[in-house]
Amino acid sequence: MPVPWSRDRPTLNMDISTLANLINAIAVTAGVIFAGAQISYYRRRRRRDAMLELVRSFQSPAFTSALRRVQSLPDGADTEGIRKVLGVDGEDAVYLVSITWETLGIMLFHREVTLDLVDDFFSGPIVISWQKLKIYSEECRRTLKRETFNEWFHWLAERMMEREKLSLPVPAYIAHRAWREPRRHLARDGSTKSDSR
Repeated sequence: MPVPWSRDRPTLNMDISTLANLINAIAVTAGVIFAGAQISYYRRRRRRDAMLELVRSFQSPAFTSALRRVQSLPDGADTEGIRKVLGVDGEDAVYLVSITWETLGIMLFHREVTLDLVDDFFSGPIVISWQKLKIYSEECRRTLKRETFNEWFHWLAERMMEREKLSLPVPAYIAHRAWREPRRHLARDGSTKSDSR
């Protein structure tokens, strides 16, 4: 037998205004969640794109040549030593490498790229470049009366050296020796598809 309506029993009837408010709240919540997901996706993509662009810039013949020339210098090279080893245009190579590391330092500081990615891609060349150019950079700071000369390169090299003190660099071929490609299955159309398991 149905229970008669009483004041103590909550009513299941909902007026149109309450229903509209509920639908509106659900829509706003869904919109906020979607916007958050899109912002997160955009940030990841921006970081990835920035890193890819940076890697491409390191593949330019000009940078490759400049880095090779800088790495041929003795550790602690000064201006005179650079000119002696690299010739009169040697400082151009030094500037290109320094400015590139400066840019990377600024990008890392502003979290446009991650320290792990910088470490994976560039830690060796950064540390070696700084060993070669530290005296030169200090000399330029005195000559130019500008302590900010190569400041972000200096900062970046220190971050890399700090990491190496905590954990010695291990080559990828050793650190990731157990890595295997995901299993692949033959799809119905004959193409291969990675197994996500």
